[in-house]
Amino acid sequence: MSSDAITLELNKRTEMGKAVKALRRSGLVPANIYERGHESVAVSVPFTIITKTYHQAGKHHPVELNVEGKKYLAMIKDVDIDPITGWVRHIGFHAINKNETVTAEIPVRVDGEIPAERVSLLVLHTLDTVEVTALPSNLPDELTVDGTKLVEVGDKLAVSDIVVPEGVTILTDPSQTIAVVEEPKDQIAEAAAEAAENAEEGAAAAVDSENGLADADEPAADKAEN
Repeated sequence: MSSDAITLELNKRTEMGKAVKALRRSGLVPANIYERGHESVAVSVPFTIITKTYHQAGKHHPVELNVEGKKYLAMIKDVDIDPITGWVRHIGFHAINKNETVTAEIPVRVDGEIPAERVSLLVLHTLDTVEVTALPSNLPDELTVDGTKLVEVGDKLAVSDIVVPEGVTILTDPSQTIAVVEEPKDQIAEAAAEAAENAEEGAAAAVDSENGLADADEPAADKAEN
């Protein structure tokens, strides 16, 4: 895990239900801190600050929360994002214990130069994160897989190809595909068109042969001699 601590100052809020719309209009984002065995704590934080924090922490980096003097160690678990604007509308923090394992979504990155891309093949990335369990201090900021293994059409990388750091257990199905090499659609279309053209030419030649049209092209003198 990155050694950089991410801290966040929040304020308690009393706005609930429809009143949170006015809160958002004032530039604040409503949030809740959930802690096992306790009632959730309703808080708010400036939009610009929570947006930056979410980009830094994602759902994989612990965040040190300070709520009017009370401190929590928490993970971002639930994020409500406006589908039109892309703005964060609500955040759900889950308080954690630094001595207990937690689950988290860790970004996966294909590392290194990918040979398939050098020959204009298409590399589809089908999985961006995996779920892991670890102590908060062992959570990695990202996991990587070796992109040099993607060479030709059909090559793929799976969750089982990830080199897992010590103290981290991946919960995602190991057979799930992370990236796969495919032929670009334009190349497939071009190959199909060429195959169709060759098939059409072959069919035409076969018809000509069956109808005796090949003999019709012989010179008249040759036919007379025959």
